[in-house]
Amino acid sequence: MTTGRTITIPHLGRVEGHGGIYVKISGDTVQDVNMDIHEGSRYYEALLKGKHFLEVQGIITRVCAICSSSHTVAALTALEKALDIKVSERVYRLRGLLLLGGTIESHALHVFALALPDFLGFDSVISMASKYPDQVAFALKLKQLGNSIQTLVGGRAVHPINTLVGGFGKLPSHQEIASIREELEASLEPLMDFVNLAATIDVPTWAAQPTLYVALRPYEEAFRFRGVSICTSNAEEFNLDSYQETIQEFTVEHSHAKHSALASGETYMVGSLARLRLWNQYLGGQTKTAFDILFPEGVKDNILMNNWAQLVELVHCVERGIEICDVLMTQPEAASEMVDYEVSAGRGIGAIEVPRGTLFHDYEINDDGLVVAANVITPTAQNLANTERDLRMAVETMLASTPVPDDDQIKLQLEMVARAYDPCISCSVHVIRED
Repeated sequence: MTTGRTITIPHLGRVEGHGGIYVKISGDTVQDVNMDIHEGSRYYEALLKGKHFLEVQGIITRVCAICSSSHTVAALTALEKALDIKVSERVYRLRGLLLLGGTIESHALHVFALALPDFLGFDSVISMASKYPDQVAFALKLKQLGNSIQTLVGGRAVHPINTLVGGFGKLPSHQEIASIREELEASLEPLMDFVNLAATIDVPTWAAQPTLYVALRPYEEAFRFRGVSICTSNAEEFNLDSYQETIQEFTVEHSHAKHSALASGETYMVGSLARLRLWNQYLGGQTKTAFDILFPEGVKDNILMNNWAQLVELVHCVERGIEICDVLMTQPEAASEMVDYEVSAGRGIGAIEVPRGTLFHDYEINDDGLVVAANVITPTAQNLANTERDLRMAVETMLASTPVPDDDQIKLQLEMVARAYDPCISCSVHVIRED
């Protein structure tokens, strides 16, 4: 029988930000499982109050470098709703391309450099390169392609400066778009080789358990990262305007980040696996082929499969990026594109599917264009309670196995579960003081 023990991971490696895991076991019972987030709190909702709405994007993107394009599009979407601005089709598509670039960069980093070494028995992508040099080189090239897309559309790879309320400061030329399209097309075949490699890897099931998934309903009947309502795998659907009643945030003593649950009290998962669980029927082309290879029986409840879900989404991003480039090159070239608008009081909610899940931005501005209220709910903050739930299941499964794994084995498997969520800890810490 297992006696009392404590398992502590003071620093969780290969994730964005600073966090750890604490597990307390008494006998054969798991008493506590905490995902400790020690990253310094970012009071960015409070920082935005009193700022002019044109300053919002530049402030909010600096929450995190990896997620800066995601926060940019979500913020602009919310602000333009508040101001009743309707952007052009070209602006909408370019922002979609920006989202794809950010997702390619983020997913490529996570799948190949942060997650895959665990499954192939390496301690890092550097040691993995000794056996898979060509694959690692391609992964880095794919990540760079994501950055190139963000640079082309956003003006630079991190913290976009070309994206403006109502449009863009500078539009890319057809030649620049064609160059990106060529790189995207060249990436598709080697990416599918990765899909076939992943299909040969056994994925452990010690954290698998029934899971509730949440994702936005796409704005059209296709696999998209922008949506019109909040949907769950329990066939529930909620209006975006009711997101604060649908998602209940709460604080915990061991974390600088809030946790989330649905109004029913259930924890849930957002992210690539959730999107595939709800909307895989909209997949087509090579993306559908990749899904069928990696999920032959459909999406199963196993958080470790989120890594392969991101791989499927990488294929989608490449294919969708090619489609958008083709459309953009049919439109006349122009130096810039902006919509005229008048400033008046209003409130807008922007909801976007970003690499780690559903992101909400909510801003209220007054007649002077100053922010009077702001709220952001990030994917990682929504996933943390479910992460602890899956960590607990992993420990309980391992304690019931024979022989019981030693502490080092348990630590590795707990790290794999936490990394599978691809947490962005910097984005998650936005606790506000409640008097």
